[in-house]
Amino acid sequence: MNDKTTHANPSKNRTPRHRAREFALQGLYQWLLNNEPSSTVANNIRNAHGFDKADGEFFSALLNGTISTSLELRETIAPLIDRGIGELSPIEHGVLLLGAYELKNHPEIPYRVVINEAVELTKSFGGIDGHKYVNGVLDKLAGKLRPEEVVADARR
Repeated sequence: MNDKTTHANPSKNRTPRHRAREFALQGLYQWLLNNEPSSTVANNIRNAHGFDKADGEFFSALLNGTISTSLELRETIAPLIDRGIGELSPIEHGVLLLGAYELKNHPEIPYRVVINEAVELTKSFGGIDGHKYVNGVLDKLAGKLRPEEVVADARR
């Protein structure tokens, strides 16, 4: 089995950082469904096919950071969604947590990049229109967490 057959969207040119996000989402999915410790999840994911092509350091920061701050991230997301957190699909839930974590903790990454990456992950792994929902929620969240950046971007 080669890398192209194991990915939902093989035609995309995936950078090591994008691959790290893919693996972090897979880890979050596993964590959400099985409630295993983050160290167990990380070890499982690090042994996955193709992990060597991901940015391992970025993966660790995303997965561990998102899991360790998940309660705070859920509180941040909750007012922006139209249903309870428990009603989200595991993919939407994981992508929203991941996107919220990046928006909050990685200001060096432009908010548009964070949202675009989240949308691409949802297109690859989520339901048919899940990417539209994720885009809307993270766009609102960017306005709350990074208002200066969003306003400056709107002026361009």
